[in-house]
Amino acid sequence: MVKRTLERVLEGETVNPPPIWLMRQAGRYLPEYRALREKAGGFLNLCYNPDFATEVTLQPIRRYGFDAAILFSDILVIPDALKCGVRFEKGEGPRLDPINADDIARLEARYAANTLDPVIEAVRRIRASLPEETSLLGFCGAPWTVATYMIAGKGTSDQAPARLFAYRHRKEFLQLLDLIADLSADYLIRQLEAGADAVQIFDSWAGVLTEDDFADFAAKPVARIVEKVRMAVPGAKIIAFAKGAGANLSTYRQLTGANAIGLDWTVPLSVAKTLQKEGPVQGNLDPLAMVVGGKMMEARATAIVEALSDGPMIFNLGHGITPDVDPENVAALVKRVRGEK
Repeated sequence: MVKRTLERVLEGETVNPPPIWLMRQAGRYLPEYRALREKAGGFLNLCYNPDFATEVTLQPIRRYGFDAAILFSDILVIPDALKCGVRFEKGEGPRLDPINADDIARLEARYAANTLDPVIEAVRRIRASLPEETSLLGFCGAPWTVATYMIAGKGTSDQAPARLFAYRHRKEFLQLLDLIADLSADYLIRQLEAGADAVQIFDSWAGVLTEDDFADFAAKPVARIVEKVRMAVPGAKIIAFAKGAGANLSTYRQLTGANAIGLDWTVPLSVAKTLQKEGPVQGNLDPLAMVVGGKMMEARATAIVEALSDGPMIFNLGHGITPDVDPENVAALVKRVRGEK
């Protein structure tokens, strides 16, 4: 079996130049993506059509030769599989039918796998279509972040609806997190069995939690996923990204058992270097630097590579690439990280 660059880093090896991929690298900043989304007629149509999902995943690999492709899908396919009325409304983002405490016991996961079958088929097709040297990443949303959307019916700036719900209905909320974790673990296992080389768990809203709630709502549910995945797929390689976790990042690594932890752009490089002594790290260029581009972007990228080059690291952004990025800036970033002129 080929041991690709990204997997080598996840095993703790230092590789120079480091492997690079970008969160949301298949997305709205690419004209070819926008054209295909228009053809698909809706975002979920892209996610659930294996031909479309495969094509979108491959688009940035053809353009930039990233070291890893990431499955094109969305974290909300899990609540969609639970029949929570997921839809994407133009100009407003995702919307769901909000659930209450009584609804949690009635959530039905028995048939969820059927909804997710097209995504697994896309994984098979993507792996078969990728260059041999390119890793394929699968992914899911972390239970806390997925639950925030299920409670509020949409994303909110501080996730107050979910935090209030958890204070008022802690038992039911923990049941919800366990349900999402178990379904997500099964989903990741299927992705790995279909050809994914590693997986990432996205927790976009970990930064709004108190220390105790971070452990109970963010870290322990991810640890549950990691344990279940590795029981089914021994040695499975897992990246855990908890945006805004800050001072909790070291604890997050210890509690989750993830191979690598993702760092958002607010994590100082001095802290990143300390975290790197405990294991691989991924990150952490400010996505807005990609909008500006030029010497500023390249200088920031160089600083990250130089600070972390003597340990295991994967170069990435501190969150997803934004739609207003010039595709030429991405090409320049890849060259800078790889030391090319």
